Amino acid sequence: MVTSVDSDVLKVLADPLRMQIVQLLAREALCTTHLVAETGARQTNLSNHLKTLKDAGLVDTEPCGRFTYYSLRPEALEALEALARDLASLAATAREAAGRKRSC
Repeated sequence: MVTSVDSDVLKVLADPLRMQIVQLLAREALCTTHLVAETGARQTNLSNHLKTLKDAGLVDTEPCGRFTYYSLRPEALEALEALARDLASLAATAREAAGRKRSC
């Protein structure tokens, strides 16, 4: 079952650029300079998306001189792992039931 927390995180991840940022941060911590190079997005746009990700609890920050590094918080996605398993199970059940119907 989708909880309100899952729903909020799913809404945040529904934006393609935010999802791309999360995919990049899953591999390594990056600063906005790296993210600009990787995504081609403008720095101000990235900063707004990073703030949204941070507010949602998906991203941590670490100051490093004049830069800020962003990293993904894997524990923030654990609830979505359970949701993904539930959805995979639901899909399997639907495939098994294809063509089956209850008589009236």
